[in-house]
Amino acid sequence: MVDAQNPTEGGPEQEGAQTALAKPQPGVVAKWMQEQGLPFELLGVDHQNVEILKVEAGNLLFVAKALQDYGFNYLNLQCGFDDGPGAPLGSMYHLMQLNDSADRPLAVRIKVFLPREDPRVPSVYWLWKTVDWQERESYDMYGIIYEGHPNLIRILMPEDWVGWPLRKDYVTPDFYELQDAY
Repeated sequence: MVDAQNPTEGGPEQEGAQTALAKPQPGVVAKWMQEQGLPFELLGVDHQNVEILKVEAGNLLFVAKALQDYGFNYLNLQCGFDDGPGAPLGSMYHLMQLNDSADRPLAVRIKVFLPREDPRVPSVYWLWKTVDWQERESYDMYGIIYEGHPNLIRILMPEDWVGWPLRKDYVTPDFYELQDAY
């Protein structure tokens, strides 16, 4: 029985359960990637059994192209994220394998962690064109540079805006003057 004051104490079956939770087991995609010798780290599996993989920025294009060749023909979404001041920024990619014979498409989520000081990652635009505006939004809101993107400019904020509004350490300016175009 687990003590309410110290829930980590318990029998051997509880310790085994905690270990199983700490180390996720590879699924279909991670096993295939291991067989191919692709560089990644399995972070976990979400509530819909989507594997979450960490890939280094320098390996992103290599891994992304391999996944595309494996059948991940659709980039469902890409977004930037900030885990808080002092933590790295991130770029996340949700890829899907769409085909007519599948009842439920196979999906995988790739996370790339980047230093706050110089967040740079290769663009996957040349693999999946759907990422165009999504990478621009991540650039606009977080300051992540997508190297090789054909038109990496602000998409939501004015062109002369200073800073990256969705970073958790962003300080909102007291005043911003909009200029009329006429």
